[in-house]
Amino acid sequence: MTRFLSFILVIFLLALPARADDAARQVISDQLDAFQQDDFDTAFTHASPMIQGIFGSSERFGQMVRNGYPMVWRPAEVEFLGERDEGDALMQDVLIRGADGVYHELEYEMIQGPGGWKINGVRLKRTGEGMA
Repeated sequence: MTRFLSFILVIFLLALPARADDAARQVISDQLDAFQQDDFDTAFTHASPMIQGIFGSSERFGQMVRNGYPMVWRPAEVEFLGERDEGDALMQDVLIRGADGVYHELEYEMIQGPGGWKINGVRLKRTGEGMA
């Protein structure tokens, strides 16, 4: 019986990171959906307290995204790639095809807080035609 319970516990613990990764991916998807609707208030709620502090308002945050990350503001296609743990952060790679047809690989830094996963930054890793 002890072996069976140990086996169940191991299976449960192995499943936890997948659930965390799925939850982090859902936050990214929800923010991208909000951007598609120009709902910067909702998109801003998915940003970490640090990011919210830097921009101060959803309007300023939305302006930064529109001007600096147009592929995130209006993605034509989104594909989640690999993820990795880095200390307290989860780094999620995302391949986005912008409205112009150009592919961009981005790295989302996700942090866990009292309200769940939040986006703590996005870094452009590479851009190119036909990346995949």
